[in-house]
Amino acid sequence: MSEQGYTVPTPIQAQAIPVVLSGKDLLAAAQTGTGKTAGFTLPLLQLLHQRGKAKTIRCLILVPTRELAAQVQDSVRVYGKYKPLRSITIFGGVNINPQIQDLRRGVDIVVATPGRLLDHVQQKTIDLRHVEILVLDEADRMLDMGFIHDIRRIIGLLPRQRQNLMFSATFPEEIRKLAGTFMQHPQLVEVARRNTPAELVAQVQHPVDQSRKKDLLAHLVKENNWQQVLVFTKTKRGANRLAEALEKSGIEADAIHGNKSQPQRTRVLKRFKDNELQVLVATDIAARGIDIDELPHVVNFDLPHVPEDYVHRIGRTGRAGSSGEAVSLVCFDDRPLMSDIEKLMNRKVAQRVIAGFEPGNPLHQQPRDSGQRQPQQQRHGRRQQHGQQRQQHGQQRPQQPAKPRPHHAPQPGPVSRPTGTPAPAPRPKQAQPQYPRSVSRG
Repeated sequence: MSEQGYTVPTPIQAQAIPVVLSGKDLLAAAQTGTGKTAGFTLPLLQLLHQRGKAKTIRCLILVPTRELAAQVQDSVRVYGKYKPLRSITIFGGVNINPQIQDLRRGVDIVVATPGRLLDHVQQKTIDLRHVEILVLDEADRMLDMGFIHDIRRIIGLLPRQRQNLMFSATFPEEIRKLAGTFMQHPQLVEVARRNTPAELVAQVQHPVDQSRKKDLLAHLVKENNWQQVLVFTKTKRGANRLAEALEKSGIEADAIHGNKSQPQRTRVLKRFKDNELQVLVATDIAARGIDIDELPHVVNFDLPHVPEDYVHRIGRTGRAGSSGEAVSLVCFDDRPLMSDIEKLMNRKVAQRVIAGFEPGNPLHQQPRDSGQRQPQQQRHGRRQQHGQQRQQHGQQRPQQPAKPRPHHAPQPGPVSRPTGTPAPAPRPKQAQPQYPRSVSRG
């Protein structure tokens, strides 16, 4: 561990490692970036090494994203450098055959995403009957992503006698209920109040109109000379468009999201870690899988609809004792989302208006034409008034007599001299309704 710069364990490591080594089940919650991965990787490597070599899978680590799987696998490989233990990653988006070949050679530790793991189960290329330790990393995120049924299926394939570890930055009640279905008297370790971001992260929100968010982001990057910025958007298409807009403004940027192939995502993430990319635009799929030492800036271009995701996003900075800054661009429609985030964290996020990007009246943020438009409430009120006037006019008008229905058969009549054809019968005169003078018929 000294090779990796570890001299003093973090609070989560100091409390979690003894529990894991004792063989007990564990529920562990801590702020993002405080060393949770090492908190379970180090002790499980020691346990497996003490129990001797085996040709079966003895530890299964489930994670929500491919990026997080690669990150955990790197930790297992680095921390287990001097131990004769083999590990592999299993996730989708890549060819399954190399994974099958690795499994056939025999492994001790498998780091997997639930979907691809079940693909191997269906093809009978993996045997989970001898798993001794199950780890659910970022369990709350797996539930958010709809993996709950997959997780239950996987748990049903494991032996009943095993050790269960759950690590996460947040612990909602749903996680505790899930834990109660398969964990045996788990120890609870909570080193910080739930759903709180790291104290070293400075948070600020910039009020701005939605239509000017791109311009403001480019201004902040250039004006402050930001060299490494992680930006979050709510959609994949939005991530692509924002990256393209930043490129046009002279900022080196690229996007990462679920529609990118795994080689593309790996390549873009490597460029960003190597400081070849100034801005990386990501969807929430990257919130749990990007681990960059001393990442200085995280920007919420779009606020998340789930307040807990805000904690995970800004947790990409301020890691391992380093400081960072989290910036949120907040338009009029984002205010309720920010209010929910502040309630979750039990703190206010400071507002700072950037000169030249002051937000306008929310009712006039994006007018459809250059002409002056009436406020919506005033237009609606006038429509109501016109409708009431029309209703009053209709009550004052006398009822018109019904018009006689025309008959299509020709009626006999006097014969006209030029053509010799019968002329139509004269139509009866209709009584003209008398309107009061005060009522306009226009």
